[in-house]
Amino acid sequence: MIKIAIVDDHQLFRDGISSLLTGKEDFEVIISVSNGVEFFEVLNKENLPDVLLLDLTMPEMDGFEVLKKLKKYPDIKTIAISMHDDGNYIMKCVRSGAYGYLLKNTDEDELIKAIYSVNREIKYFNKEVSERMIHIMALEGSQLKKLSAKESEILKLISDGLTTKEIADQLYISTRTVETHRANMMKKLTVKNSAELIRKASELNLI
Repeated sequence: MIKIAIVDDHQLFRDGISSLLTGKEDFEVIISVSNGVEFFEVLNKENLPDVLLLDLTMPEMDGFEVLKKLKKYPDIKTIAISMHDDGNYIMKCVRSGAYGYLLKNTDEDELIKAIYSVNREIKYFNKEVSERMIHIMALEGSQLKKLSAKESEILKLISDGLTTKEIADQLYISTRTVETHRANMMKKLTVKNSAELIRKASELNLI
């Protein structure tokens, strides 16, 4: 039997997945809770799940915090299940330790295939998710020049919504120097304006 835990704040979703898996002879749902706090409260070291189906957006403790705490439980393999199909979001999840990533519109066959896969310690990402991951890795690989420490500092302030003058005043530099750094960053990241700069910097995990 593959022991399953389900952590998701939508009860209808939890109940649906639990009912689906309970009807299969290879699966046993041993935990079904609404957030990360509840999950760790009921987690029993003597009866750990083999596979965790984890929502990422939850109150109390979100999925990324759960993944961080699960580093103490290396035998639990996690499949993130989320509505987010953004490549950067997926990569953050994978780098946090998830064995698989499924979108919430996935079908029964793919869910079961993913569970069997990660239970054998084989990571599972379908074609759509894999393409988004490859896109982000390609963006990271195309970043020929990394930002300097000062550029990174200014980029963070730009992303916080500060004006050129406010940044200059805060860093005790001239507005012209701020604009020069901004222009250099846009050139390095091959973007045309501040909005594109912030978006691409976010995709590349620079902010």
